[in-house]
Amino acid sequence: MTLTSATCKTDPDQEVLGLLSLLLDDPPLSPSQHVFCRGRDEISCQWGWERGRGGSEEDRKGWAHAKIWHLYNTSFRPTQGGRVSIALSSHWINPRRMTNHSIKECQKSLDFVLGWFAKPIFIDGDYPESMKSNLSSLLPGFTESEKKFIKGTADFFALSFGPTLSFQLLDPHMKFRQLESPSLRQLLSWIDLEYNHPQIFIVENGWFVSGTTKRDDAKYMYYLKKFIMETLKAIRLDGVDVIGYTAWSLMDGFEWHRGYSIRRGLFYVDFLSQDKKLLPKSSALFYQKLIEQNGFPPLPENQPLEGTFPCDFAWGVVDNYIQVDTTLSQFTDPNVYLWDVHHSKRLIKVDGLVTKKRKSYCVDFAAIRPQISLLREMHVSHFHFALDWALILPLGNQSQVNRTALHYYRCLVSELVRAKVTPVVALWRPSAPHQGLPRALAKHGAWENPHTALAFAEYATLCFSDLGHHVNFWITMSEPYTRNMTYSAGHNLLKAHALAWRVYDEKFRRSQKGKISIALQADWIEPACPFSQEDKEAAERVLEFDIGWLAEPIFGSGDYPPVMRDWLNQRNNFLLPYFTEDEKKLIRGSFDFLALSHYTTILVDWEKEDPMKYNDYLEVQEMTDITWLNSPSQVAVVPWGLRRVLNWLKLKYGDLPMYIISNGIDDDPSEAQDQLRMYYMQNYVNEALKAYILDGVNLCGYFAYSFNDRTAPKFGLYRYAADQFEPKPSVQKHLV
Repeated sequence: MTLTSATCKTDPDQEVLGLLSLLLDDPPLSPSQHVFCRGRDEISCQWGWERGRGGSEEDRKGWAHAKIWHLYNTSFRPTQGGRVSIALSSHWINPRRMTNHSIKECQKSLDFVLGWFAKPIFIDGDYPESMKSNLSSLLPGFTESEKKFIKGTADFFALSFGPTLSFQLLDPHMKFRQLESPSLRQLLSWIDLEYNHPQIFIVENGWFVSGTTKRDDAKYMYYLKKFIMETLKAIRLDGVDVIGYTAWSLMDGFEWHRGYSIRRGLFYVDFLSQDKKLLPKSSALFYQKLIEQNGFPPLPENQPLEGTFPCDFAWGVVDNYIQVDTTLSQFTDPNVYLWDVHHSKRLIKVDGLVTKKRKSYCVDFAAIRPQISLLREMHVSHFHFALDWALILPLGNQSQVNRTALHYYRCLVSELVRAKVTPVVALWRPSAPHQGLPRALAKHGAWENPHTALAFAEYATLCFSDLGHHVNFWITMSEPYTRNMTYSAGHNLLKAHALAWRVYDEKFRRSQKGKISIALQADWIEPACPFSQEDKEAAERVLEFDIGWLAEPIFGSGDYPPVMRDWLNQRNNFLLPYFTEDEKKLIRGSFDFLALSHYTTILVDWEKEDPMKYNDYLEVQEMTDITWLNSPSQVAVVPWGLRRVLNWLKLKYGDLPMYIISNGIDDDPSEAQDQLRMYYMQNYVNEALKAYILDGVNLCGYFAYSFNDRTAPKFGLYRYAADQFEPKPSVQKHLV
């Protein structure tokens, strides 16, 4: 029960006693009920609280609380057995810099907002020292008897924590130039330490969404999840005695200076309807389920599975591209040198004297041997990298072929085979500059130009002919990114892939006995509100535009996904091209396996909460669960998303051989222990195992991204500095 505003005009003691009698005697409170006397913002008792006593209104409110607590303690507690406290609101604040000054300013900020009332009641009956020293005579003082009267007048610590109370202070100077943070766990721990480990009851906590948001309030729901999870962490991990939690608020209403521009309720109120109809939001359904489960019980998707992959499972590592270094070793130099041991201490070339030139070997390329050595240390069976199309064919056709680069690649793949590491070679991977295309092709429209597809087939033929005797695992295109690709570019890219696949199938497969396919980027898309049909439809729509756009023509019908075509036609967008029947036959079935790159999971919500982040084209808003673990670049770590995308692909395209051709996370270079990557790899690989064992996905391989920091900064399994490769702990723990 909460005491609300009252205006008292008679003798204060008698009026307070009468008010309490009215509220507490009829009906009487059970021993388990809690009474909160709210301070600062809702008690407005307008009289001199004690004859002759002055002071500010806030000061009088604090005195009022103590009077009521003592009155309840002596007159009602013996028979009712209830508990009384004052509800205090607070923010949390972090130091802008980890200096003594900034930390003291944070303490001052909390003193001025929370300590103003908390310290007199929970500590010693007096105001914080920072307030007394900064406000001087503006802050009234307590007599010693008043301090004793106020001290200890709370049976528990009642806390309000939320955006209106905490993160939008009307007086920005109260922050003392420090940084506000929505960290409820830190605030709970601070209260526990600052105020002698009181029992804490969170009497108000929540977030808000835009006033235009209706029932799928994903932002509110995930903040609610974050706050409750932080409360559980404070209890379980920090030993804070939190005895209750109250979500704020039951239904949408008038939000003071914000009016109806935001919504905070668990129930949606249609303010324009005559009967002000109430409807439960996604947050209400989430909160209901959470209460039923009494927190966050272990979820099946987060439970590890023990088991093994098949014996011929491909364990690989990825390098985006190989830096072609044609520098030869010292042993290929035919010149003769003398060592000047007395003067310069250097080798001096002897003019006119050369040795017999020996036959060149692949190991003469100085850059190849260290890479092969590292791969053997990792015990991987496969190594995936992309060729540089622009380097091999600078003009985009065979009028000029870089034979030196081709020879380097040929040496690399042959040395990999000698080391019993299977090369997995991509013909093209989008990269800067010019999307990884020869400049001549990029200047003439890149993939917008149908001629590029023919040029790609010609380039593929050259690579198959020159490298194919050492390569039996080909990727035509690695991770073409659909989100910044036009429909005409995607159309030509699909034809380019199919032409290259047909060339290999018809001219090289019989002699080289290899396999070839395309590698698709396939991050998982999850509905932000799991109870929302609209969000489920939005998630499926994004999956079709992200993955199905290229997958359906190859692995499915030979045409674009119906969801994609229907969505565009409904919006009078007729830019998606049509395939001829011959083109459908060319593209459909142009695969030997299904390869996917997967890194993270994204949530989508159909509600337009933030116009800046809303995709009007697909009518979705992307977001993340703020309780998820994130990398330094804010990539969410969601292992179960990998299993779901594998099952989605199996459901759509059948029991195809699948390879996770790239999977990895960035790290903090200053983090020596590499813990995030170790956690990431362990859990993502375990989800792959679940897909294989529990779901029957025909999974044939897993490739970790990336080989080293030289070509993929922060993603490497090996650090690279001063021309040296140093293994990170994730290599030693998981791949050895």
